[in-house]
Amino acid sequence: MITKLSSAQPDFQKKLSKLLAWESVSNSAVAKTVDDIIANIRLTGDQALVKYTNQFDRMSASGMGELTIEFSALKTAFDSLEVKQKTALKAAADRVRNYHQKQKQKTWTYTEEDGTLLGQKITPLDRVGLYVPGGKAAYPSSVLMNATPAQVAGVEELIMVVPTPDGVTNQLVLAAAYISGVTTVFTVGGAQAIAALAYGTQTIPKVDKIVGPGNIYVATAKRTVFGQVGIDMIAGPSEILIICDGKTNPDWIAMDLFSQAEHDEDAQSILLCPDADFITQVETSIAKLLPSMDRKDIIATALKNRGALIHTKDINEAVALSNQISPEHLELSVADPQAMLDGIKHAGAIFMGRNTCEAIGDYCAGPNHVLPTSGTARFSSPLGVYDFQKKSSLIMVSSAGANTLGEIAATLADGEGLQAHAQSARYRIKK
Repeated sequence: MITKLSSAQPDFQKKLSKLLAWESVSNSAVAKTVDDIIANIRLTGDQALVKYTNQFDRMSASGMGELTIEFSALKTAFDSLEVKQKTALKAAADRVRNYHQKQKQKTWTYTEEDGTLLGQKITPLDRVGLYVPGGKAAYPSSVLMNATPAQVAGVEELIMVVPTPDGVTNQLVLAAAYISGVTTVFTVGGAQAIAALAYGTQTIPKVDKIVGPGNIYVATAKRTVFGQVGIDMIAGPSEILIICDGKTNPDWIAMDLFSQAEHDEDAQSILLCPDADFITQVETSIAKLLPSMDRKDIIATALKNRGALIHTKDINEAVALSNQISPEHLELSVADPQAMLDGIKHAGAIFMGRNTCEAIGDYCAGPNHVLPTSGTARFSSPLGVYDFQKKSSLIMVSSAGANTLGEIAATLADGEGLQAHAQSARYRIKK
């Protein structure tokens, strides 16, 4: 049901590399399809968008009016929720907003002794496109995580796109859009929605940045339009890596592995543990608990294809392997997780202690659940307020500063053979 490996095996690194291998946008046929879709959206706008939506989402819309949800409808969706759902959604939104408030960057300046002022101006983006997946599952949590940091950053216009196969809308998703400040929702998805956000159509305005996860067509489209607009990241399948000392309830660990495997068949769930007997206990828990899961077929496929229970020499080796893997979600299910923290270099989010399941981070802990996948935690970070703010350098040279800095600049410009640069600086030097 799930691969068992030992770091002591001679071919362990080869098997681990094969297990981790993933390229979300490598399919040339997908790339060709996406290129055609983008070209058609740029050529005919709404007409192509409606056509593709009807084709891929089994809809029968005659125009964009049927695929547009105004703000008033979002409020209606929120008001229609049962009290328990409404309370939970508001509590999660408040926690996510409070956390992201602490990420806000501020404009700053300083003045040098000669009166020259230097600094940095922080400005929010004007308009952002939020892609929310639809299909195998509905994700109101993705709405909160993508929209809230943009709203906190000061983005004025949040345009959300979400596919609604067979015309079925999810009221919890729309309610999440309302509570997190989304301006307008369009019920379109796939590469065609990404193209519409990037280039604009007669109905959908062109945005400055597109954020949010999606399938291989969405990922390919985001990579293709990057440069025309900004993007957050190219997201691969969801991942969890658990380092356990063998003292946690094995049922908890099995369910934590399930929590990512149930996303889709390509999701990855890995356990690193120095206790071989405990690994066997977790394997037993997996077999015991799986039949009771609603998404057991998806979980079973993900565990079989990309899951692993890995026996390590000790906890230190588990930490080293975790840094090599650079997981999206890392659970430190050990007695003293804080003592391990200095050794962790690469992870999208770190869940510390036996009581901290990854699922809480998905919904309501506060930090963002849009995280780097497929090893990209080596060089990238969770989605945050900083993704929706841009920086402008501030330079105001004083009269005295023009003398000092002008001479430095002119000398360097002479060395580069750029006469106009040098002369421009020298014009301002006071004799």
